[in-house]
Amino acid sequence: MEASLETLLAAAGMRPRGEPVPLGGGDIAAVYRLDTDQGEVVVKRDDPERLAGEADGLRALREAASGLVVPEVVAEGDGYLVMEALATASRHRGDETALGEGLRRLHAVTGETHGWTRDNACGRTPQPNAPLADGRAFQRERRLLPLAEGCHAQGLLDARLRGRIERLAGDLEAWLPDAPASLVHGDLWSGNVLFTAQGPAIIDPAVYRHYPEVDLAMLTLFGAPSEAFFAAYWDGDAPGDWPRRETLFQLYPLLNHLLLFGGGYRGAVERAVSRLEAG
Repeated sequence: MEASLETLLAAAGMRPRGEPVPLGGGDIAAVYRLDTDQGEVVVKRDDPERLAGEADGLRALREAASGLVVPEVVAEGDGYLVMEALATASRHRGDETALGEGLRRLHAVTGETHGWTRDNACGRTPQPNAPLADGRAFQRERRLLPLAEGCHAQGLLDARLRGRIERLAGDLEAWLPDAPASLVHGDLWSGNVLFTAQGPAIIDPAVYRHYPEVDLAMLTLFGAPSEAFFAAYWDGDAPGDWPRRETLFQLYPLLNHLLLFGGGYRGAVERAVSRLEAG
């Protein structure tokens, strides 16, 4: 164990018991579980700025008091983030309903502008969050255009497909109403949802304020939320324009996956673009 981690734990009033045990599934950061005299913790080792953004997001989600379980930040510094370890449990009847209700309460926390007080990251990709008053401008200037430019620069988008994305981004005002800026998790794929004895938990955020469908679209892109989840979230029927919003807010994570993981995601990007063009 590195001395810097021991020092960080000592400052938090903890002494390690044994060595950190690597956890699987960490594509971006090194993740470990560690036993201490105060109980088990999860330790992440990564770029300090990315970890600071994650810690900030975890605190924001806890302060939102949505009823969803969010791990507590124990300590951060020297390229480490130390968090409360959550014990997962079998999914129980009612967990999907609790997840939908909790996410609805989270999204009810709104601000005056779209964005966040600091930039953070979605995976390894820097995520600019400088606030804008209009959500459509934020989606265009802070999400779609930077990712399209980045993918094009890496040779992952040709000029034609990049131009189609730019036209769609420029036309958002024609169909997408502006809306209050909801607090969103920002990277809510199914792997960042856990089920514990205390209820559903959310981890690994990339928070900002934007359209709430950001989180719903991520859940449906890489998972299949149940009817009970949507019934609890919508508290009625889904809005009529949900399918188009779903596609729009899936385009950013698809572009991000194209940038991070390569050309295997290009077809999915083009299909999303085609659906949006069709209206």
